[in-house]
Amino acid sequence: MNTNKNSYIIIYSSVMVIIVAFLLAFIYQTLKPMQDVNVALDKKKQILASLNIRDLANQEAETKYQEVVKSETTISDGLSLYDCEVDGKRKYVVPVRGMGLWGPIWGYVALDDDKNTIFGAYFNHESETAGLGAEIKDSKAWQDQFRGKKVFAADGETIAIAVKKKADVKNPESECDAVTGATLTSDGVSLMLQESFAKYKDFFKK
Repeated sequence: MNTNKNSYIIIYSSVMVIIVAFLLAFIYQTLKPMQDVNVALDKKKQILASLNIRDLANQEAETKYQEVVKSETTISDGLSLYDCEVDGKRKYVVPVRGMGLWGPIWGYVALDDDKNTIFGAYFNHESETAGLGAEIKDSKAWQDQFRGKKVFAADGETIAIAVKKKADVKNPESECDAVTGATLTSDGVSLMLQESFAKYKDFFKK
């Protein structure tokens, strides 16, 4: 075959593309089960973090999750709820999801058995700014301020939990300080909490 012809270049390039595509597909399929296991484990660790159980090795986390999380329930509209037990006390973990400044944000919020008092919270993000919006994940101290806050107002209907600038906090029973220098990300967390808990309101009123 004349290697100087355009046809040779086209055929050669096509063969190489097919080989590379095959190798990439093979590697993806080979690694996918391991990736799925890691994703599932990371989710379990996030749920445990919302229950104030953190910094566990992989096997410890798996064992602790089986011990603490008694069931996962799908309530109306496909909403998930985790029924848990910590130190002999019942807790409910609610998944929350919203948008930050640069992309999706999400997390898990654990409630006491009164279905109103926050026991713990964990938040994560896809692409918030390091040192600013990323603090919703990186700062345990910021997440810890949600402990003891009330989700609902005294009327049992209004979603009271919110994140506000320190100067704007009027109801410390339900409002948390925003991340310094990350107003839009903090607003995203606040809206995420309010919209997510609104979907669960009928369940928590029972």
